[in-house]
Amino acid sequence: MIATLVVEDDPRIADAHARYVQRVRGFTVAGIAHSGAEALRFPRLDDVDLVLLDFYLPDMTGLDVCRTLRAHGRTVDIIAVTSAHDIEIVRSAVAHGIVQYLLKPFTFAAFRDKLERYAEFRQRLQSGGRTAAQQDVDRALAALRGTAGGPLPKGMSTETLEAVTTQLRRASHGLSASEMGELLGTARVTARRYLEFLVEKGSVSREPRYGQTGRPEQLYRWTAS
Repeated sequence: MIATLVVEDDPRIADAHARYVQRVRGFTVAGIAHSGAEALRFPRLDDVDLVLLDFYLPDMTGLDVCRTLRAHGRTVDIIAVTSAHDIEIVRSAVAHGIVQYLLKPFTFAAFRDKLERYAEFRQRLQSGGRTAAQQDVDRALAALRGTAGGPLPKGMSTETLEAVTTQLRRASHGLSASEMGELLGTARVTARRYLEFLVEKGSVSREPRYGQTGRPEQLYRWTAS
C-alpha cells in the first residue's frame, strides 16, 4: 500500500481528497495536515510514500514545504494538488521534484488517473532491482506522462480521454469500442474516436477479434510503457 499524506488547509476539501485516496486501489491515507508546519511535523513522515500537497497554505507555500523537505534530505514523492497555475510556480514545482501536477477543480477520474500513473511509475522503478537500464528509466517516466502531449482534436475532452485511458489500463485483455462505450455511457462511435486517437499516439494497439459470425471487431489494448 502506498501511504499518502494529504496536505490541504480546507478541512472539507482535505476530507474529500482523503476519501478519493481510499477509493484508489493500492493507496491508503497515512494522515491529513492542514498547514505546512503540521505536514513537516507529521509524526510518521518517514513512513509516508506520497504527499498530496496544496500550494496555498495558511502559514507557508507548498514550495516552502518542498524546499524544507528536500533540505532535510527527505525524498518523499509529491503530487501538487492545487489551483496554482502560474507557469513560474509550475517550473519551481518541477525543480523541487514534484512528480505530478493536478489543477483544481478536477474530477475523481482525473485524480485517480494521476495516482494510478504514479503507482505504475513506482512499480516500474522497483521491479528492476538496484540498477536500471535506459529503457527501464524511459518506461517509468512514460508512466507518469501517460497520454499527455499537445492539444486534443476539436470535440474531444481531456476528461473523457482520461476515462478511456483508465479503463484500457485496467483491462488486461483489451476492450472493443462497444465495450468502452458501455463502460463510459457513450456511443460506440464516440468511444472509437478516442480509441483511434490513442492508436495514432502509439499508446494503444489495435487488432481484430473474431467472433462466431459477421465481421471481426477491433480490440484495443493499452501498450504504452
